Amino acid sequence: MRVIAGSYKGRQLKTPTWAGLRPTSDKLRETMFNILAPRIAGARVLDAYAGTGAIGIEALSRGAASVTFVDRDRRALALVEANLARCGIANGYAIIRGSIERALETLDRSQPFDIMILDPPYDAATHLDAVLAAAGGALAADGVLVLEHRRRTRVPQAAGRLALARAVASGDSALAIYACRP
Repeated sequence: MRVIAGSYKGRQLKTPTWAGLRPTSDKLRETMFNILAPRIAGARVLDAYAGTGAIGIEALSRGAASVTFVDRDRRALALVEANLARCGIANGYAIIRGSIERALETLDRSQPFDIMILDPPYDAATHLDAVLAAAGGALAADGVLVLEHRRRTRVPQAAGRLALARAVASGDSALAIYACRP
């Protein structure tokens, strides 16, 4: 696993040594960032279910102003910290240990995110409506939320103030891109 583009391009990232963590493939990450490219520079980004931190690190590499990493697994957050250190990233990020639901309750709503990326475990798709609705409350009016999911999982067409704007499939995975309703 590596950083695909930007100022940290080519940096190798550590991968998990335990079962149960499914890092986003380089190909799917590249597809995601090709879609997000016009929005990245100067953006406030949330990387929920951060895992290795590869998505948030890619955003920082491509010019995001800041990234907030959220994960409940201590091992995953240690991996995020190790990968940030490997890339020489010392600032421009925050790390929150806990569930995304809990993090969304405590985040400062006066500074909404421009981009939110949620990559939950594929078997945790049962509570997506509630998570998406809560996440919409922390998203800027012109922001986007990207949900990575198993291709065969049906995702909500709308949740809270979010509406599905685009869907992209890649192998067994897919991206659902949500925007705020007018």
